[in-house]
Amino acid sequence: MAFGGALFAGVRQSATASGATAADRQITLVRFTGPAGFARGLGAGVRPGPDGLVLHKPTSTRAYADPAAGGASAVYEMGSWTSGVITNRFRLTELIASWNVDTPGKSWVEVEVRGVDETGLRTGWFVLGRWCRNDPDQGGAIYRTSLDDQGTDIATVWTDTLATRGTHTLNDLELRINLMRPQGSSDSPVVHQLTALCSALPGDETVPVSTPGPGVGRALAVPAYSQELHVGQYPQWDNGGEAWCSPTSTAMVLDYWKRGPSAAELAWVEPMQDPQVAYAARNTFDYTYDGCGNWPFNTAYAGRNGLRGFVTRLRSLREAEVLIAAGIPLITSVSFQADELDGAGYSTNGHLMVLRGFDAQGNPMMNDPASHLIADNAQVPVTYDRQQFENAWVPHSGGTVYVIHPEGMALPSAPDGNW
Repeated sequence: MAFGGALFAGVRQSATASGATAADRQITLVRFTGPAGFARGLGAGVRPGPDGLVLHKPTSTRAYADPAAGGASAVYEMGSWTSGVITNRFRLTELIASWNVDTPGKSWVEVEVRGVDETGLRTGWFVLGRWCRNDPDQGGAIYRTSLDDQGTDIATVWTDTLATRGTHTLNDLELRINLMRPQGSSDSPVVHQLTALCSALPGDETVPVSTPGPGVGRALAVPAYSQELHVGQYPQWDNGGEAWCSPTSTAMVLDYWKRGPSAAELAWVEPMQDPQVAYAARNTFDYTYDGCGNWPFNTAYAGRNGLRGFVTRLRSLREAEVLIAAGIPLITSVSFQADELDGAGYSTNGHLMVLRGFDAQGNPMMNDPASHLIADNAQVPVTYDRQQFENAWVPHSGGTVYVIHPEGMALPSAPDGNW
């Protein structure tokens, strides 16, 4: 749910409730990519191209007034693709969509979802994001944004997460992506991948520590960047580096894969120390949430230069080890008090950091962009206690991670359908 705020000092008593087992955590990921993937849905004015789904013959027009651009209305041609009905083995309480889309020229996309509640009532469409790779100052169409005030009695959207209300649950989901371009233009978005993370998780405040497995002793060479080096820079994007944990983590993983922005793309950044961090902040910023911590906006930004990214949830570090063993670092979403994660030196109500490996005892080796609140890249690598970290991560964000990998790379088999 869009973490990435300021860090703060302080302590409180640790939670003591008994933990649920990993088997109690209902999670599945549905992916649509390539001709076969998009054949599992219905297009209107779109068709699969060699690189992804594109506009072909738009079926309608739509006026859109960009709230971050002063509300002036522009008319766009539109086509759409709607998935087949997604029926899970469980009824979900949360859904997060992710997408990898190129938006050349003045094109952009809107991602929506609807479902059926436990009484058989179909909801209306909920908007999960309006997205463009570049903001208008960079030549793009719109300022990327989530959408507030969509709540109904059944569900609402918390920035990037569809969440049911009360005892309501959903199943029989449909995803829809609307492809836009200016009226009379030949521009078209290119949709490479669309995913839906569906989950129903227990409310336990703690989880039992998992048993170390295939990632033990594996360390990935992820570069280390401190968000603290960027404090006060570019305050128009979430007040600068103090709140840039998510884009800083994303920048680290892009550079691990050697797929970060080019020197020409970084030319506007001042100062030039680790300029890819400020670039990532600008290109993940959500102009309604007013921050850089929108989870799918980060994986959408990462889906460039031959990379693919998506948001999912893991049940434990044992599942994370499978991906680490395959050479894939993970960006984890955590929350903790200073006395709950030894060695961190701060508290946070929402923070992102990179999982880059495990030591010989199975403790997670992290690149923590908070760097103990010290403005020094050398302070970023840190090893945390396995049980403490697992409890800062799994109960608080549901085990949320960004998975970013090269296009065409075969992912290892998921233990239970969540990547």
